[in-house]
Amino acid sequence: MTWRSAQERDVPRIDEFLSRHIQTSMFPLANLRDYGLRGSDRRALDIWILGDALRAVFAVTNEGMVLPQCPECSDEELNEAIRFIRGRKLFGLAGEATQVCRIMRLAGWDDRPATLNSDEPGFSLDLKQMVMPNTVGAELVPLGEVDTSITEGWRQSYLVEAMGFGDERAKGQAKIDIAAYIHRNSHRVLLMDGQPAGMTGFNARLPEIVQVGGVYTPPELRGRGYARLALALHLCEARTKGATRAVLFAASDAAARAYIAIGFRPAGHYSLILFKNPEDTA
Repeated sequence: MTWRSAQERDVPRIDEFLSRHIQTSMFPLANLRDYGLRGSDRRALDIWILGDALRAVFAVTNEGMVLPQCPECSDEELNEAIRFIRGRKLFGLAGEATQVCRIMRLAGWDDRPATLNSDEPGFSLDLKQMVMPNTVGAELVPLGEVDTSITEGWRQSYLVEAMGFGDERAKGQAKIDIAAYIHRNSHRVLLMDGQPAGMTGFNARLPEIVQVGGVYTPPELRGRGYARLALALHLCEARTKGATRAVLFAASDAAARAYIAIGFRPAGHYSLILFKNPEDTA
C-alpha cells in the first residue's frame, strides 16, 4: 500500500476521513476547507493520502507546518511520508501526540531546537452542556474595537510565555497575529465594567465545531475567572451561529481547571512543536 499526492477529486473523502478524527484534525480540516489544496495562502496544504480506502492523511502547509492524521500507519509508511517533505522548510508539527512522537523519532528531529515542544491534554465540550459563569459586568467585543497596542502586547506576552518565543520574534509575530485575527474576526476581548480584561479566540473553526486557541489574561488580572468567562461568552456566540461542539488543548493546569469549570471533559492528547529556526529545511 502506497501514498499518493491528493487531487481535487479526493477532497470530499479527505474531509470525511478527517471529520472522523475531528478532535485532532481541526487544523488540517479547517485549512483544507478554507484554503484548499496547493493554494497561495501560507495555510494552504499539500496532502498525501494512503491507500485506495484512504486510511491516512499526511499534510503540510505552505508555511511548513506538518499536520498528520495517520492513526494506523506502520513505521515504514511514516518513513515514506516523511520523504515527501525532505528539503522543505519546516515550521513545526501539530497532531495527535503518539503520532507526532513517532514522526519526530523516525525523521531524526528529536534534537532539532524548538521554542515549544509540548504534549497537552485535549478537552471536548458539547455546547448544550456548557456551564455559564456569572456574566455581571462582562461584555465581549471584537478585537478591532480595542486599541491594538493592548492586544498586540497581550499576544506578545502569550507567545513568550506559552510558546517560548524570544522578545523580538514575539513582537513581530504578535503584530501579524492580531492583524490576522481582526481580518478573520476569530478572536474577542473581554471587557469587565468597560475595561479590557482578557482575550479569547478560535484558531480553527467549522460550521459545526470550533477549536479554542489563544486564551490570555494579563498576569495582574489572573485568578478572577476571566479566562473561563471570556471563553464561555465566545462559545455562546458560536452556538448561536450553529456550532454544537468545541475542542481545545490545555497548555497548563490552571488553563485545564478553567476549561473543566465550564464543562469541558478530557479527550486524548495533542502535541504541538514549533521549531526555533522555521526557515531550516526538513
